[in-house]
Amino acid sequence: MATPAVSSATAEYDRAKEVKEFDDSKIGVKGLVDAGAIIIPRFFVHPPENLTYLNSSSTKEIPVIDLADVNSDRRSEIVEHIRLASHTWGFFQVINHGIPTFVLDETIAAVKSFNEQPTTWKSEFYTRDQGSRFRFATNFDLFQSKAASWRDTMQVRMEKYTDNIPATYRKEILAWEAHTKVLAESLTELLSEGLGVGSRNLKELCCLQTVGHYYPFCPQPEMTLGTASHSDPGILTVLLQDQIGGLQVKHGEEWIAVNPVAGGLVINVGDFFEIISNDEYKSVEHRVLANNCREPRISIVTFFSPSKMGDTDFYGPLPDLLSPEKPPLYRNFTVGEYIGKFLNKGLDGKSYVDAFRL
Repeated sequence: MATPAVSSATAEYDRAKEVKEFDDSKIGVKGLVDAGAIIIPRFFVHPPENLTYLNSSSTKEIPVIDLADVNSDRRSEIVEHIRLASHTWGFFQVINHGIPTFVLDETIAAVKSFNEQPTTWKSEFYTRDQGSRFRFATNFDLFQSKAASWRDTMQVRMEKYTDNIPATYRKEILAWEAHTKVLAESLTELLSEGLGVGSRNLKELCCLQTVGHYYPFCPQPEMTLGTASHSDPGILTVLLQDQIGGLQVKHGEEWIAVNPVAGGLVINVGDFFEIISNDEYKSVEHRVLANNCREPRISIVTFFSPSKMGDTDFYGPLPDLLSPEKPPLYRNFTVGEYIGKFLNKGLDGKSYVDAFRL
């Protein structure tokens, strides 16, 4: 298998050609590192305006919320903490969330192991077919983005049949999925209570997909990102990160580091929840720095999104939140229209949400 050139110092630069050659090689970013890359390909280089405040010195931290005894008389206190964090930050971390530590550790180990298998084996799963229930690729928006990000990703779309997941990692991924689904349903109840609409468990909630990100060492971390600035399109996101760090959240005009908490999980509100909450909850931009450590950074993200995707299934601000004093800020739309706008735009801020604003 031919390996694409790792140097961007060429007299003529045909971006489309270089991106296609890289994608056709199916080696991923880790393949470039294994080939000895000391200069990142030009299509990974981000413009200077995307690379501001990479070394944020802010001492602010996103809230950490203890979910212990959530069904006791502490519930109203926890609801208020979550409501405030979702309104002001859009992000928070949870501890005592009920997912055993061994499940967290085994999930991270499984994602790391998959990405460190021989390239010839991994390449069998390399695809951009959105219909594939298990796939491996570099940047889902590689051909749409203005600049690629330095990471590889395995994606799992959980459905009735799970034999599409490699047997070596199936048990760990299924255990993670099962636990996070329970947690996400509990969190949406708490978030709904914070809106004052009672224990409205969003029955439309489903596990759309889990992704495992692998961020290998980057030889020029000051010139690229691990994940470009974006907001998540769904209802809710549950993130497990290892102890290396690199995640940053935009708070006002500052970029705030989300420092890993032992045994903790990062939770963030998605754009869809911002819309149906009529802006009571905030979905905010976040990014991941390119990894400057020799040890790879691993993160696992599960996105929860609405399952009703028919042409007659419309969504918009929850009616219970609307009044003459608080009119709807968004028009109704179908999930198909909503996801279509996100996929066409790729990871590039969150301006696509404005297409639904009244």
